[in-house]
Amino acid sequence: MDMKAGGMEVNGDEKKEVKELNYRGVKAMPFVIGNETFEKLGTIGTSTNLLVYLTTVFNMKSITATNLINVFNGTCNFGTLGGAFLSDTYFGRYKVLGTASCSSFLGMLVLTLTAAVTTLHPPHCVDAPCVGPTAWQMTFLLSGFVLLIIGASGIRPCNLAFGADQFNPNTESGQRGIASFFNWYYFTFTFAMMVSLTVIVYVQADVNWAIGLAIPTFLMFLSCAVFFIGTKIYVKVLPDGSPLTSIFQVLIATFKKMDLAVPEEPAVSLFNHVSAKSINSNLPYSKELRFLNKAAIITPNDKINPDGSSGSRWTLCSIQQIEEVKCVIKTIPIWLTCIIYNVSINQMGTYTVFQALQSDRRLKPSSFEVPAASYSVFQMLGLTVWIPIYDRLIVPCLRKITHKRQGISLLQRIGVGVGIAIFTMLVAAIIETKRRDLAHSKPTLGMQKGKGEISSMSGYWLVLQLAIAGLSEGFAIIGFVEFFYKQFPENMKSFAGSFLFCGLGLSSFLSSALISVVHKTTGGSGSKNWLAEDLNEAKLDYYYYLITGLEILNFLYYLMVAKWYKYKEGDAPDVPLEDIPSQKHIV
Repeated sequence: MDMKAGGMEVNGDEKKEVKELNYRGVKAMPFVIGNETFEKLGTIGTSTNLLVYLTTVFNMKSITATNLINVFNGTCNFGTLGGAFLSDTYFGRYKVLGTASCSSFLGMLVLTLTAAVTTLHPPHCVDAPCVGPTAWQMTFLLSGFVLLIIGASGIRPCNLAFGADQFNPNTESGQRGIASFFNWYYFTFTFAMMVSLTVIVYVQADVNWAIGLAIPTFLMFLSCAVFFIGTKIYVKVLPDGSPLTSIFQVLIATFKKMDLAVPEEPAVSLFNHVSAKSINSNLPYSKELRFLNKAAIITPNDKINPDGSSGSRWTLCSIQQIEEVKCVIKTIPIWLTCIIYNVSINQMGTYTVFQALQSDRRLKPSSFEVPAASYSVFQMLGLTVWIPIYDRLIVPCLRKITHKRQGISLLQRIGVGVGIAIFTMLVAAIIETKRRDLAHSKPTLGMQKGKGEISSMSGYWLVLQLAIAGLSEGFAIIGFVEFFYKQFPENMKSFAGSFLFCGLGLSSFLSSALISVVHKTTGGSGSKNWLAEDLNEAKLDYYYYLITGLEILNFLYYLMVAKWYKYKEGDAPDVPLEDIPSQKHIV
């Protein structure tokens, strides 16, 4: 039997037999979904309120705590690249996911001990100045953070892919199962966020920190237990090499042949072997990033195997491999936009919490006080509510106007989100001005420990900026996810997710650096520090205006790179409506 791959005939006898996998998708789902649910409840329940924990229990200054959280979040996201590499190259998703889950459990256990054992945190602060943590206490705390980082680095790039591995993608029932799994995954994520931002945060802030951290720790223990109970049922896909290796091969081969010139008829004379095992769609030769095509020039020193493949892909790469790498490189300018964009989103999880701490958080007419971190639920609700509205109402209306399948293209969707980020920070600045002015002009509601007087402005005002941020994410973040997933080659889908996480990680580092610079450069010559510990004596609105300016520049930059960008061949984002295939086969 002959098989065709990329226009080249490959004898079926030459292709290695692959052991048929015993897919048990439905049977494995209780264990996979159970693991996902408990894991999300554990990790989100622990991380959501960390900023308040560091400032109230560990007596850290707001600047120190904010920078630590930004570095922690950034490292978790950036570490996904390492997790994906180890999974794809050496250990496989099962081993990485199991190890990472245990690491997360241990990290949560360490954090719980810092709250439960009095010697592991500073004494309770009654009057300023508060006593900060000792070197030993900080070391023990950071060891928990390191374990959580290891856990996040392995779980985030592997959990979705591992769940999808349990279904046969070549059958209709398998495809339905994968679609159902994704739906359940996002349902559990939403459920975990709601429970964490309400119940768990309330227990932590108003009942007891030790109990509040012990609950997600126990849930993470259940996640590990459920995961390993299903071991004998799982499909464990063996590692098949990291896509990072393919990228470095092209770059190194290009560097070695930098002095050579690309032939006049490159599509004919360049090396263009396509493996029969490749799952990637064939990509035509392109003149973009033309210098990379030098990696496909055949020299007398290059060896070619009997099956037509390269003897060493570090010196000779195929046009197909080069075009796949081009797909990745072309997305980098768009990726840079994601880094700057997410700076505005980061502020919603840090300084908005500090705004809430110095606002009237009473749930009238009762005297119940909403935990400061719980306000973040409105950002998630803004995102959750907007998604079905956009998908079911906005897109059909846009189709009638644009006559395009998606209503608007992916890049246009991202652009809308990036533009809304400008208004997010503008509204946040205006609300902060109102909060501070009321704190100065009207009677306050007492003192917030270690901070300052509580403004009479209702915390409900913060809902506006959080809801707009959620709307922005509904366009931009979801657009970024879909963009990278579609523009990367098929064997780089996991790497595409890690690539996006790395951008979010760099955004956290940038936010931390920006905070440090603003804190050190403002407040001189008698002027107020923009990020003072007491927000009533700070100029946080100026800081928000600064980020607004940064987002405006980012939006202008995005318009330029989006206009330049060419979609991957075959993506066809602007297919006319009448050319859309029948929807009967879509699950």
